[in-house]
Amino acid sequence: MMMYVNYFDRDIKQEDDNPTIGLVLCAKENDAIVKYTLPKDNKQIFARKYQLHLPTVDELKKEVSREYEAVIERFRSKSDDE
Repeated sequence: MMMYVNYFDRDIKQEDDNPTIGLVLCAKENDAIVKYTLPKDNKQIFARKYQLHLPTVDELKKEVSREYEAVIERFRSKSDDE
């Protein structure tokens, strides 16, 4: 993931942007994975939207799994209609 963060910093990020962080949210049928990476020596993270409570890894996993199931259900409904 650091390869993608470094690429973004080097080739895409604007001069006035805050340091890039990497966040991976993925799901498969019976599991969800949440991983993140921060730039070296990073002491602060800035967010576009401020929230008093940040979700835990478990909360993010549940949300990713919920979204995954919703997408699967949409595909099933669509294929049933055809």
